[in-house]
Amino acid sequence: MEIEVRPCTSPDEFRRAITPITTYFGPTTPEETHVDRLMRVLPTERVYAAWDRDRVVGGLGSYPLQLTVPGGRVPAAGVTVAGVLPTHRRRGVLRAMMRTLLDACRQQGEPVAYLWATEDTIYGRFGFGLASFAGEIEMPRERSAFHVSSPASSRVSLVSPAAAEEYIAPIYDRAAAATPGMFARSSAWWQNRVLIDDWRRGSGGDMQCAIVENEGRPTAYALYRVNSAFNRYLQSGTVAVIEAIGESPLATGAIWRYLFDIDLIPRVRAGLLPLDHPLLLLVAEPRRLGFSLRDGVWVRLIDVEAALSARSYRREGAVVIEVADEFCPWNAGRWRISCDGIERTDDVPALRCDVAALGSVYLGGFTWSRLACALRAQELTSGAAADANMIFQSRSAPWCPEIF
Repeated sequence: MEIEVRPCTSPDEFRRAITPITTYFGPTTPEETHVDRLMRVLPTERVYAAWDRDRVVGGLGSYPLQLTVPGGRVPAAGVTVAGVLPTHRRRGVLRAMMRTLLDACRQQGEPVAYLWATEDTIYGRFGFGLASFAGEIEMPRERSAFHVSSPASSRVSLVSPAAAEEYIAPIYDRAAAATPGMFARSSAWWQNRVLIDDWRRGSGGDMQCAIVENEGRPTAYALYRVNSAFNRYLQSGTVAVIEAIGESPLATGAIWRYLFDIDLIPRVRAGLLPLDHPLLLLVAEPRRLGFSLRDGVWVRLIDVEAALSARSYRREGAVVIEVADEFCPWNAGRWRISCDGIERTDDVPALRCDVAALGSVYLGGFTWSRLACALRAQELTSGAAADANMIFQSRSAPWCPEIF
């Protein structure tokens, strides 16, 4: 079987390329409205189709994103719509598509790729490393008291999602610029990805948008749905939080206080929260949050030198790391990493790892000590992991508030 992988050149090829992944979520063909919206944020030429003669049997694409990393931003490929038809599984189709995509990213000057994995065993073989965790909560409304009172000056108003962008985009922008793992959103992204009720809604209620204002200026927002349900005439539904972001601790507390205080609905549920979310210390009874974890984003350094040079480091000193990279062999070798720069070296390494482990520490979600304890990195010099921890230290846990 010969599989040819090539970029899409027309809306029809685009539609055919994303069909393999939609078959795993129910529809045998993607809805036209979903395809149209996707094409407004995902350039056709960035979607690759795997052809078996005249039939598309797989697809893989990447959004052009500006990813926030510790100390800056870097052009990144947000890998998406990865799918292979069941008829062609285990035949190297995904590997061929990933080869083509990563090579194109390298040529385009995108040193990093990252993604959300539908299964956690797929992407490690291509050099992606787990870079963050995401938290989920389900809080009973009656146990949601804070250990401090919410500021009395906060005012909350509701706006329609169609009119929300001008109020909430600046709040998101400020948070995204300071939080590793988040990325810049264009107006097209807001209108075609975030502020729409599409197939992701399921049977839930309408999307609503609440905005916290202080001194007449929006400082926090929440996108959420009220999913009503009854059990023996008693309300048993949930407030399902899609996204809640504040520009300050007070604003963040105010928007969550609003969500917990919505009348009639007994529970508040939210997912995709960072590991260091303020709620863990803000509520008086943190165990009532029912905080649970799932894997978050996975990161792949396509160009190690460019990717490492794009982020900052927290202290003086240097560490030499020997990196193995079977899928992108140009990255293999020894790298001296410090706040003064990144360079290849022939010096004796203090740490050894594969490129997936380097992806795990890139955003600051994991430390070198944790990687060494999990046998994901090898400490060749005593104390090297602790030194590297300090060099790679990030101010906050990485967070991506949406699955793309």
